[in-house]
Order: sequence, then C-alpha cells, then structure tokens
Amino acid sequence: MKSVLTDLQIRKAKPKDKAYKIADGGGMYLYITPVGSKLWRMKYRFGGKEKTLSLGKYPVVSLERAREKRLEAKRLLDEGVDPGQAQEAPQVPTFRDLATLWYEEKKPTWSEKHADRLWGRLVRDVYPHLGDTPITQVSAEDIEITLKRIAKRSLDTAHRLKAALRGTLNYAIRKGHIQTNYIEALKGVIPHPRHRHMPAPTDPAKVGQLLRDIDAYPGSFVVCCALRLAPLVFVRPGELRKAEWSEIDLERAVWEIPAEKMKMRNAHLVPLSKQALRILEMIRPLSGGERFVFPGRSRELQPISEAAINTALKKLGYKDQATGHGFRAMARTLIHERLRYSPDAIEAQLAHAVPDRLGNAYNRAIHWEERVELMQAWADYLDELKAQAGSVNPFA
Repeated sequence: MKSVLTDLQIRKAKPKDKAYKIADGGGMYLYITPVGSKLWRMKYRFGGKEKTLSLGKYPVVSLERAREKRLEAKRLLDEGVDPGQAQEAPQVPTFRDLATLWYEEKKPTWSEKHADRLWGRLVRDVYPHLGDTPITQVSAEDIEITLKRIAKRSLDTAHRLKAALRGTLNYAIRKGHIQTNYIEALKGVIPHPRHRHMPAPTDPAKVGQLLRDIDAYPGSFVVCCALRLAPLVFVRPGELRKAEWSEIDLERAVWEIPAEKMKMRNAHLVPLSKQALRILEMIRPLSGGERFVFPGRSRELQPISEAAINTALKKLGYKDQATGHGFRAMARTLIHERLRYSPDAIEAQLAHAVPDRLGNAYNRAIHWEERVELMQAWADYLDELKAQAGSVNPFA
C-alpha cells in the first residue's frame, strides 16, 4: 500500500465547481467539496458490497491520523468485522439528511407553491455543496461560502436559503447532533436585496382614474368582475382568483378564506362591502353553479389564470404602474392616510399577524367590528374617487 498525499498537497488543494477526490492509497482519499471542505473517506468491501467509511474532516483529523484510522479499519476487516459498524459513534447524518427531515416537518405549514420552490432551491443551490457533508463537520465557513456563491446570482434567493439553513441547523440541535447554529455568526455576510415594491398608485386622483379604466375594461366578463373586486377586498392575487362559492356567505356578507389558501396558513375573514356584494351577485348567474367564482375559459374546475389580472391591467395601459398585488399597498396607504383607521385593524385585514389581548400571534376575528366598518368606508371612498371625473360603468 503506497501513500501518495502530502500535507502540502492537501493545504494547496482548492475547491472546484464539483466535488472531487485525491487518493492516498489503500482505498483512502480526500474528498473536497465545492465549498472547500476536505473530508477523509475510505472505500472498502464487506460482505460482497462496496461501502464508504468516514474518517473525519481535515485539518481536525490530520493526514497522519487519517492513515492510522485506515490501518485500524484494515485490521478490523482482516478480523471479519465491518469497520463501519464498529465505529464508536453511530453514523453521523449528512446535511442533506437533516435538511430533508426539517423540510418534511415544515412542509405541512407551507403552501404547495412555496414548498415546491424551496425544495428546488435546496436541490439546486445547497445540496451540491453541503449535502454530502456530515452535519457535525459543517462549519460556519462552509455555510458562508455557500451563501456567497448563491448571492452572486440572486441576493433574494441567498436570504431565503439562509432561513432554510437556519431551520436545518436548529433541527439538528433539537435532535442532538450539533450544539451551535452557525447562521447566527453570519449576520451581515451577504447584503440585503433591494426589494422591488409592487407598483401601486396612492395618489387619490390617479386611483380614481385607474378605477374608471377598470370599469371600462373591454375584456372577458369574468376577468372584468375579478378586476373590479380586487381593489375592494385587497387580498393576494392567488386568494382572489381561487375564490370559491362555498367560502362566501352573501347573506352575512363574509368571505372566509381557508387556511390552506393563505400565505401564513391561517384562515382569514374578509367583510364584504355592498359594492363587493353587487359584483358577486352580477357574476353568480354565470358561475354560481360551479366551484370557482372566477372560472377559467376551460370551465373544467379551474379558476382564471395566475396572470389574468396583471394582463388586464397591462392592456389598460398600467404596465409598471399597477398590479393585482399592488392593490394591497394602495389600500394600506390610503386607508391609513385618508380614512384614519387604526394600523392594527388595517394589518389584520391584510392578513398580517396582529397579536390579540391574549397574546395569540393571529386571530382571524381580531378588530372585527372595526374591519367591517373599514371595508365599507373603503368601498365608499373608492366610489367617491371614481365619481370625481365621471364614471364609465358597463355593468349599469
């Protein structure tokens, strides 16, 4: 058995885009990950199967000590003992193992879209660099290098994955594998992205013109109804387009959005103004017998498309000026500045967490009476803005 590695070679070995190996002989090699971790491993056969033995991480385990471990493993093999089974400590799970377990634990609390997007990011951006590293050998430097690599492409993705890494390490701490969450030591290593706010007019005159243009929208009746309802209820676009008749109580004037449709996985109540009820009554003869309030053209149990509202606004000439999501910012600003309702009531109606008197993080009925009044006052205010220069109403 001829050993070929030297300490100088090991120190000079640089990470590459993909993990690679440098052999030392006797089945032992140094495994160098894309983030620069240098891991001792040994290939061997036992019971007719090829196996891999982890011998530690360089420089914690020196070249000399790694060779001693190789000799110990060879001795065990000569005695008919599997060195992998004979290690004093149980097999240490990899970062991938624990990240996947954390993901599966948290998945029921996320929307399907968020869960799918996060899984894709883990597989694409994290697992190739940290996935095969035993969790006990993941260092703060490994995580920093990984995050900086991602940040070169997208700061937003880097910050979202930083949260996933924090969750994974906290999970590993809970399961007794590690004692420290290195993420806490990496505050500020990647700059925060400049978030692009969703375009939304907040000047009353411009809002009035937008609403008049919406009333005159020449597109499909279904999209036109959805577009007119959007600023009145200012829910997230996905919540609006997936609205179902079973969620809406026209007599009580309440729309109850179930938890699985909400971003924060909490059921949400939307008081329906008289104006919102009129729009729903107009579309009910068309879609009242179907599942969705705003059915897609295929009419096969599918709502209007994800792009329907924004496409309509673009056709009206509001590209880069207004979006379906932007109605939320528009309502938040004007209800606070013009109608003077309490910030807590506004945040509660936006489905943001507002602690109640018992300290609960979210209570769907908190500030309910004020929210009912707020939503009617908001609808009346929008009518006033539309009427300031006359209104075109194709539904009248």
